[in-house]
Amino acid sequence: MTSTTTRASYASPVDTDRYGTYAVPQRPGDPRPLYRFTGRLTRDGSSGFPAVAGRYHLYAGWFCPWAQRVVLELEVNGLQDVVGVSYVDGARDGRGWAFREANGPDPVHGFTLLRDAYEATEPGFDGHVSVPTLWDTQTGRIVSNDYRTLGLDVATEFAELRSPGVDTYPEAYRAEIDELDAWVGPAVNSGVGRAAGEGPAAEQARTELHAAFRRLDDRLVDGGFLVGHGLTEADIRLWVTLARYDVQGNQGQAGAGRLGPPLSHYPHLARYAAYLAGLPAFAASTRWSAFSAPGATPSFLEGDVR
Repeated sequence: MTSTTTRASYASPVDTDRYGTYAVPQRPGDPRPLYRFTGRLTRDGSSGFPAVAGRYHLYAGWFCPWAQRVVLELEVNGLQDVVGVSYVDGARDGRGWAFREANGPDPVHGFTLLRDAYEATEPGFDGHVSVPTLWDTQTGRIVSNDYRTLGLDVATEFAELRSPGVDTYPEAYRAEIDELDAWVGPAVNSGVGRAAGEGPAAEQARTELHAAFRRLDDRLVDGGFLVGHGLTEADIRLWVTLARYDVQGNQGQAGAGRLGPPLSHYPHLARYAAYLAGLPAFAASTRWSAFSAPGATPSFLEGDVR
């Protein structure tokens, strides 16, 4: 994707004394972040955002599992030359995510803050400035910052542009993938965060998390993938959380950490996680240092973390 900038522009260093800390906007009584943009990509363009090459740019974060889901879909589907990707800095203050030298500038407009893209789309924006964010270079606005639908749109709407790519959301297995996500999502993907807290709710979340790990370990006893005979959206959704469990959520302790036993306690699940980690698309989309505690190594990997 061609840059419209002549020189790199970067945000000033993180300064919480001046800008405060970032607060995730929410609706009253609703703990979920306030996402404002939920546009959909469509093969036929009926949504106003046709799935064509070179039009869109994804703002991601190496640290973010939700952003990695979408980047993985691009990698697995062979769409690296179809949708551009750049990465925000891993630290933020009250201004939100920013572009700094460690991960490079915004190659599209030279924005220094990701908030600039939101303000360009909706002046006075008061929602959540998040990654992943999909930007439409033709209309100069954000399409979506809804990670739940962005990954599916990449998986399904660019089918003719895959090179070579795989179908990660095949029609024959969609019901099973969605059924699996109905319990894996709450218990594992969202459950890790709840389990890290204190009190009865966190204790319950830890119980549900490890019950899900046991269930997944049983499911994978014969090897292979979660659904069918190939890589699907189900594997992508789960792996981004497994990758972070030992080195972030469980603080990478060799024994039982604050969330419970390491992933290696579940041998079939650990083998599965290690196998996926070695696939080119997963390796290319993972920067371990972006989310690992200092010195932490995933229990399912041998050797040093990159």
